Amino acid sequence: MKKAKLIGTIYGITGAAAYGVNPLFAKFLYFGGIGVNSILFYRYSIAILILFLWLKIFKRISLKINLKEGIVLFLLGIIFSMSSITLFKSYQYIDVGIASTLLFIYPVIVAIIMSLLFKEKIKKVTVISIVLTLLGVLLLCNGKSGVALDLTGVFLVLLSAFCWATYMVCVKKIPILTKMNNDKLTFYVIFFGLFIYIYNLKFCTQLQMLNTPVLWLCSVGLAIIPTIISIETVNLGIKLIGSTKTAILGALEPVTAIIIGVSLFGENLTLRIICGIISIIGAVVIVVLNQNKK
Repeated sequence: MKKAKLIGTIYGITGAAAYGVNPLFAKFLYFGGIGVNSILFYRYSIAILILFLWLKIFKRISLKINLKEGIVLFLLGIIFSMSSITLFKSYQYIDVGIASTLLFIYPVIVAIIMSLLFKEKIKKVTVISIVLTLLGVLLLCNGKSGVALDLTGVFLVLLSAFCWATYMVCVKKIPILTKMNNDKLTFYVIFFGLFIYIYNLKFCTQLQMLNTPVLWLCSVGLAIIPTIISIETVNLGIKLIGSTKTAILGALEPVTAIIIGVSLFGENLTLRIICGIISIIGAVVIVVLNQNKK
């Protein structure tokens, strides 16, 4: 059991770090003039193609599902995709740093859902980790002080956080999903999530073309690292250590994004940001150490 929890923790950290590389590829696609829905369409469709070939040719895993499984997976895929699109849409209304800060209340939402619906006791160590996580993310905020927040943007970010928290709880608690092969789960979450972007692009009639090798390379990178690897490891982490602890480990995502921003895009590294990183790492360390207790 101890080994399983340690492996689950590693999966949670890996998933968070993988998701945090989103800016590495997304920024180059933005620079190339590609819009949000087109970026997400390529991200999901390329991920589906890679996963299909990998699962069918190399792992030889059956992707057959029944009607009940299909309905549950369809709803889960829409929830997952809604989390992405609402976050990107929020950037049109409020500062990106503020949006990122608001998004990472999802560990709190997960803990509340698990407590209210499934009577999961919120332990002291979990509360301490959540507080440190929120403090760290607050310190990482790059928003301009004194600027009134647009309520539409705030609502979109909170909806994104709620969707992601709901996804994590569903993977942990819905019997059909807990018993399902993780590779199959990942494939169908991405597959059904793609439907959102097909609809938003007017059934691909408004899809922007990728006209350079760099844009294609970025799209493939976006499909593999923050999509396939991230979802796969997060799903495994949830099943091994639970949705609440995996959510807390997810706070490593903004840390990864900041490291990429500072090292590759010349963004500033202030004392406030350093304190935020230390606070988040402290929360992660508490979660990891707690796994080693009997």
